[in-house]
Amino acid sequence: MRIVINGFGRIGRTILRQILTQPGHDDIDIVLINDIAPRETCAYLFKYDSTFGPLPCDVVADKTGLLVGDRLIPFSSSPFLSSAYFSSADVVLECTGQIKSRDVAERGLNAGARAVLISGPSEFADSTIVLGANDQTLGEARIVSNSSCTTNAIAPLLRAIDLKLGIERAHVTTIHCYTNSQPLVDAPRGSLARSRAGAESMVPTTTSAMKELLKVLPQVGKLTSVAAVRVPSLSVSAIDATLQLSSPVGPSINTFLESIVKRGGVIGATQDDCVSRDMRARVDSLILALPETQMVASKQLRVFGWYDNEWGFSARMIDMARRLAARTN
Repeated sequence: MRIVINGFGRIGRTILRQILTQPGHDDIDIVLINDIAPRETCAYLFKYDSTFGPLPCDVVADKTGLLVGDRLIPFSSSPFLSSAYFSSADVVLECTGQIKSRDVAERGLNAGARAVLISGPSEFADSTIVLGANDQTLGEARIVSNSSCTTNAIAPLLRAIDLKLGIERAHVTTIHCYTNSQPLVDAPRGSLARSRAGAESMVPTTTSAMKELLKVLPQVGKLTSVAAVRVPSLSVSAIDATLQLSSPVGPSINTFLESIVKRGGVIGATQDDCVSRDMRARVDSLILALPETQMVASKQLRVFGWYDNEWGFSARMIDMARRLAARTN
């Protein structure tokens, strides 16, 4: 699989780190990284990461690209995707977060790539796909949104539970680490609460997951409400979900949840009493915290789960890119 990474921020760098350091990615050829930030800065931020630690090899910027260990990766600094590299790319991983029109979303295709995968919600994608939730609807879409990290955590769980037990209504609170959308010190933002220092307070806010669920799981999305709280943590987020079920669970809810995990896919689980830091760099879209599961009578279920909002989401970007590349070859 030949990919271009357009945008070398948190997700772009995490995708590349996984490709270079994790097993199973030897078949991936990074034909180009494109970012308008200075190349030396990109090299430094890739080498030294406050969340995942230093990369265990040298990273050097030169005139042609980034030398990562003994691997040279071409690097460009263009605001426009018009490179010869794109004509050989199976998928452009669009990680700039700047898709504000259909014309911008199509730039990767116009430059010669076979498909574009957007690392976030987008109104300009042909389709929004979440692995484990609605990936059977991928079809021939060439511009695909990978939705949000929170939707990737919530949607596969809701789909699995709804298929087996039915969901009459659900409320999900996402407990999310702070991000670059929040200031370090109080400063004006669109939301008054989000204008406060992100590392000092728990901040009630909104989430795109509600709107995204309606795209990914329309039937379940109509029955679900999603609230959000940003918390002073560098990485790893959580969902706390309360579901009213159509059918009784049976004698052991955790046995049922473990059966979801055993079927394989994107949901994991832990029996240990973990904290968020323990879940860093997990590739699962969601890790169910089984000691936190609760039942009220036989049809009201409370589920708690962790997700590394950068590492897990980046893993799904790679998985979805493989789907797109396999389809276009």
